[in-house]
Amino acid sequence: MAKFSGLTNDQVLKQEEMGHVNKAVDDQAKTDWQIIKENTFTYFNLIFLILAILLILVGEFKDLTFLPVIIANTVIGIIQELRAKRVLDKLNVINATKVTVIRNNIEQEIPIENLVLDDIIVLKTGDQIPADSVVLDGSLKVNEALLTGEADEILKKQDDDLLSGSFVVSGKAYAKLTKVGKESYVSKLTLKAKEMNQKEQSEMIRSLNKLIKWVGIIIIPLGLALFAMAFYVNHHSIAESVTSMEAAIIGMIPEGLYLLTTIALAISAMRLAKNQVMLHDMKSVETLARVNVLCVDKTGTITEPKMAVTSFEPINIEKDKLFELISNFAQSMPQDNETSKALGAYFTSNRETADHIIPFTSVNKYSGAVFKDKTLLVGAPEFVLRNQFDEYKSKIDSFTSQGYRVVAFAKYPQALKNENDPLTQEVELLGLILINNPIRKNAKKTFKYFAKQGVEIKVISGDNPLTVSRVAKEVGIAGSEKYIDATELNKNNYDEAVKKYNVFGRVKPEQKRYLVKALQKAGNTVAMTGDGVNDILAMKLADCSISMASGNNAAVQASQVVLLDSNFAKMPEIVNEGRRVVNNIERSASLFLVKNIFSLLMTFFTLAFALTYPLRPTQIALISAFTIGLPSFLLALENNFSRIRGKFIPNVMTRAIPGGITDMIAVSVLVIANQVLDLGRQEVATTATMLLIAVGMMVLYQISAPMNKYRVGVFIVSFLCLIFAIIFAHNLFALSKISMKAIFLLVVLFFAEVTAFKYLSKLADGFQEVLNIYSQKGSKTTIGELKLAYKKADR
Repeated sequence: MAKFSGLTNDQVLKQEEMGHVNKAVDDQAKTDWQIIKENTFTYFNLIFLILAILLILVGEFKDLTFLPVIIANTVIGIIQELRAKRVLDKLNVINATKVTVIRNNIEQEIPIENLVLDDIIVLKTGDQIPADSVVLDGSLKVNEALLTGEADEILKKQDDDLLSGSFVVSGKAYAKLTKVGKESYVSKLTLKAKEMNQKEQSEMIRSLNKLIKWVGIIIIPLGLALFAMAFYVNHHSIAESVTSMEAAIIGMIPEGLYLLTTIALAISAMRLAKNQVMLHDMKSVETLARVNVLCVDKTGTITEPKMAVTSFEPINIEKDKLFELISNFAQSMPQDNETSKALGAYFTSNRETADHIIPFTSVNKYSGAVFKDKTLLVGAPEFVLRNQFDEYKSKIDSFTSQGYRVVAFAKYPQALKNENDPLTQEVELLGLILINNPIRKNAKKTFKYFAKQGVEIKVISGDNPLTVSRVAKEVGIAGSEKYIDATELNKNNYDEAVKKYNVFGRVKPEQKRYLVKALQKAGNTVAMTGDGVNDILAMKLADCSISMASGNNAAVQASQVVLLDSNFAKMPEIVNEGRRVVNNIERSASLFLVKNIFSLLMTFFTLAFALTYPLRPTQIALISAFTIGLPSFLLALENNFSRIRGKFIPNVMTRAIPGGITDMIAVSVLVIANQVLDLGRQEVATTATMLLIAVGMMVLYQISAPMNKYRVGVFIVSFLCLIFAIIFAHNLFALSKISMKAIFLLVVLFFAEVTAFKYLSKLADGFQEVLNIYSQKGSKTTIGELKLAYKKADR
């Protein structure tokens, strides 16, 4: 292979001055200014600004109490996201993908972003091509699936073009960069490889976006209608009309919900980062928390990635002679994969060098070294022996049943020219090499955790299925005895295979994708772990992809979650973190939506009966602060690792609707009663505030159940804050003394609220249980199962 001197320092500097640097456009990263801008200049912040200006113009300064909460929410969101960005930026720098480049006649590793136009790079098996380039010398087999979706391995020789975003399956070559930065595919590399663009959001974020979008659409016309009703129909003053309209609009806006979600995800990403887990996308932690099928490889996940030769068995040849032949082979091969490294470390007596080599490919599953008129082959016994395999099957199975990976060493009677030359003649089997991967220390404990959580494990490996099954059984994977050789599968039986088997051996890269697709078709949320180029196609398709940092660069770039210390035992921790976030956000979202549902229903009620909205903005701020904001923040700090059931919106709405309807009924009765009792607007507003506080505390109690010391503490703190605000800050929140008539009405409506809320909550619980059962079984759910689920929840 030719030798190149590469660019000099002066030439590199000149290219940098011209801007010919391989700086990728990273659509995932945000600048500090973008974070500040996105948290400050929001649609709802604009609405709040307009509302504040209107209150100032009419002189109702007391009702500006919502502003400190909005400002605090915005500032906290900016600070938390900036902190998370700092931590993740440091990790991205530390774990930046590097490439081998030749400069000043010296090979060196530099980050991809430091490459310049005309740089000469060295590409080998497992590398991802960092920029558009042309092969100067050598040959590669390249998979362009990340760009084209086609999984075919394409041979690239001298003068052939290479596209950034593709990855090297086998071979070694020198290449010259022809297009860098914005001029090449590298600016889209992250999005192409990981397939994580803005359209692919988690269920929770997608649901929140829809909710906030619809709220944003309806508040403007409703606000104008409320003002018109109060001013033109009910003949209130401009000040009264503005305050009543604003109270309704502020009540409908879930001002802290999206912010709480962003902060919770940012804190989770930061917490995981400190524990050697890097998220390429913060939202992937939620997806992983919802996973019910986890696909893992044997090597690198269940076992340590490093291989070691345990022993070798001669077949019709002396052991010393076999050792010498394997040594000649091992020392002639480039040690660019774990099998080659293991052979090179064990077989060290080199007396003859190969004329040329046949690189390993995931299609052939063997590699070769050509010596004069013969070729020595090392690879999977089924692929090396082919029709002769049955002759040695029992011997091979005896070793695989002990957990060894068995590699065949054979002599082919012809000199193969390249990896595309088919094996047309019989081989002479010279020996079997026994290789072992030590099982990871905490593997058994990790899989036990997933078994308890109801997460099904599918082991998908390129190794012998019997070997994989044995290892899977050793670490306690359920159903490990149900294994199959993937060579027996075809496109028509994957759907049945994923239901019947838990261990798949001799799996090719394309087949891994078919298996993931079949699992998803069956209604599963699938996570895929991997550390090699043969895992990328499946990782790309999976709902969540996890890679080991010890794996190749292409796998790391293609994944959503990277285990920086390559420790699979971190997986339960990641799942728990995701569950903590989702469960706490669901709980907090229910609190927020009670107020939003009430305000929306109350707005329609007042418009339908030509009434004025009964509350003031400052009173809505009081309710929001101590029955929603404070408890939401405190509850979000609690560990909550319960399994996630059902969909986000149904889960949230079934908890929020009972409280929202109860609020609306109670305040509507109060407003109607006022037509007879003539309490006055101030008394009605104060009484309505007390009713809403009572329902808010009931909802807080319900979503906190079952109560523990921490949740009881949150409940008491929120209640005491309300009492303090009512007694010592009643003027600030426009609360006045109420008459005996109002007190009597308040007591009667409170007990009615308790009954109504209890009944509506039972209905909602039953409906939610029905939804959960249906979401699990779909159209296969029977009417009897739905009735049983409803009755169970009703009890």
